[in-house]
Amino acid sequence: MFLIEKTAALLLMPLGMGLLLGALALIAGVVQWRKLGWVLGCLAVAWLYFWSTPWLSMHARAAIESAYPARLAVDVEVAPVAVVLGGGVASPAPPARFMPDLGRAADRVWFAAQLFHAGKVERIVLSGSVDSRIGGLSEAESMRIFIRDLGVPDAAIHLESTSINTRQNAEHVAHLLNEWGVDRLLLVTSALHMPRAKRQFEAQGLAVFSAATDHEAVDTAWDLRKLLPDSEALDGSGRAIKEWFGLWLSK
Repeated sequence: MFLIEKTAALLLMPLGMGLLLGALALIAGVVQWRKLGWVLGCLAVAWLYFWSTPWLSMHARAAIESAYPARLAVDVEVAPVAVVLGGGVASPAPPARFMPDLGRAADRVWFAAQLFHAGKVERIVLSGSVDSRIGGLSEAESMRIFIRDLGVPDAAIHLESTSINTRQNAEHVAHLLNEWGVDRLLLVTSALHMPRAKRQFEAQGLAVFSAATDHEAVDTAWDLRKLLPDSEALDGSGRAIKEWFGLWLSK
């Protein structure tokens, strides 16, 4: 099921769908269905172009993030525990990389540390398993290295290092919180990911307060230059479509 969901999501993303349409256009040309080939080829180019424009990409992300605006740590609710979802800190990979790599979504760990220092939580659960492509430490262990350097003591840090997707994040963390007798939490993840993640945790019977960070849709003003294709915009559009697809699956 996991592989089916991943494959479907990849095909729905702008790059995956563009490549699929392009491949179908080539096949149509080979079998002498030239008109169909032209149509599919034009669709592939148009699909990739529109989703690669910063204007459309920003608005697609804003449509998801708008429900969870940025807040300072002092304005966030108090809860017994904060749960930080993986996806922003990659494992060390000696000898090429001796320290965790801080990716785009490493803000999640930083914001969790701010919440702890602001007295909003007493414990922090870091959730994420080992990246099967490179091995090494789990995401949870890699995040622990970072959050320690941000001044959070070991006694306040707890790891959930077996989940490989958001659904499992919710299930495995819920089991841990049940053992502690805790039924509410601050959920710390990227604003783009928050709607899907919050739904999964609430499905476990938990009261979830959102602590969204890593907001991407910060510039939605009109500018003619935003109609020029951009690889970063294409990536952002793909992640927005992935979240829409994930929300649909979690209904």
